[in-house]
Amino acid sequence: MDVKTIISVVQIIVVGLLITTVLLQQKGVGLSSSFGGGDSVYTTRRGPEKFIFYSSIVLSGLFLSLGLAAFFLN
Repeated sequence: MDVKTIISVVQIIVVGLLITTVLLQQKGVGLSSSFGGGDSVYTTRRGPEKFIFYSSIVLSGLFLSLGLAAFFLN
């Protein structure tokens, strides 16, 4: 396998994990929060919620880096 194929496979895995972490976040549950019906109370993230939040940031950075690497290998 060449490098482009490896990057593509890793990118597919990373985007699957990124979608999962974004969907697991519980911020603004429900449709009413889209139209201003949600609570606007600031709470700190703790435990698993904090881990999911930071992992989504890391995965998005990794996805961006892999996309740029794939672009510059062309």
